[in-house]
Amino acid sequence: MNDTLHFPPATGIGSLPGTDAREAAKTATGSFEDFPHLPELPARGPGADMIGRTAGLLVELYARVEPSGWRIGDRPGRDTRRARSWLREDLDALEEFTQGYEGLLKVQAVGPWTLAAALELKNGEAALSDPGACRDLAASLAEGLRLHLDEVRRRVPGAQLVLQLDEPSLTAVLRGQVKTASGYRTHRAVDRQIVEATLRDVIAVHDGGHGDGHDGGPVVVHSCAPDVPFALLRRAGAAAVSFDFSLLTERDDEAIGEAVEAGTRLFAGVVPGTDGPLSDPAGSVMGVRTLWRRLGLRPGLLPEAVTVTPACGLAGASPGYARSAYAHCVRAARSLADNPE
Repeated sequence: MNDTLHFPPATGIGSLPGTDAREAAKTATGSFEDFPHLPELPARGPGADMIGRTAGLLVELYARVEPSGWRIGDRPGRDTRRARSWLREDLDALEEFTQGYEGLLKVQAVGPWTLAAALELKNGEAALSDPGACRDLAASLAEGLRLHLDEVRRRVPGAQLVLQLDEPSLTAVLRGQVKTASGYRTHRAVDRQIVEATLRDVIAVHDGGHGDGHDGGPVVVHSCAPDVPFALLRRAGAAAVSFDFSLLTERDDEAIGEAVEAGTRLFAGVVPGTDGPLSDPAGSVMGVRTLWRRLGLRPGLLPEAVTVTPACGLAGASPGYARSAYAHCVRAARSLADNPE
């Protein structure tokens, strides 16, 4: 990976409202001309949701929908086929709107720990309950991501891919807050070193290259939950951390300052993910400037260190608001660059 890579100033998180893949691809590529992303459309139903979509990427592991959620099975069934079909539809649309594109392109998948917290074993408990199942799941995900990234490269050959791993359950995994199937207990906290090592292995699928002529690329880890473990993610190899800016507290200051000084990019989610009034662009990034002053960081570093995004995915927003939110991210990023003080 090229350590001197510069991320563009704004992008989306992943999900968009609606069910039209072409319209979503048009929105994502038109809004972020220098940093588009592959849209996700969970409104289409099971298999288009974040867990089902990533389950469809797994190699030699399959999942089906049960009343309680996604459960690992022995063979690919209707739900796996549906997930893969929708992903192909999304890739077809993205390919159509990125003809001749050269630049960064972001694709998203659920990370190994959120997947382990969400996918059930045959006994109905989360894969998180079984260390061996967690290892198998991470290995299957790593191989599936390798194949997926190769497919996107084939379709958009001029793009440099950025992989985003969605890990909203990561903090709950680290703290032992993931509930068991009964709902009365929680699964034991996973050792931080194991969590970090597993993330490092999955990140290395892209970050470390493939040994096949590709140089790999940067990996972003996204969580819109409170208490994002910035230091752990940085040690695991994440080039950037994506988060809901409104959930930060002063307890996060030290970890954020260390991350910035180590060259980790911040994807600051400052634009609300659901319909509501949008403040002026300068107001949206006022908190970022305040954080910078509190940390004693050089104001001129802001555009080099921060990419502006929505706080989380926009699946729950209206189509009109989603387009406005994307345009607002671009304007807010421009405000940050023009007036970093």
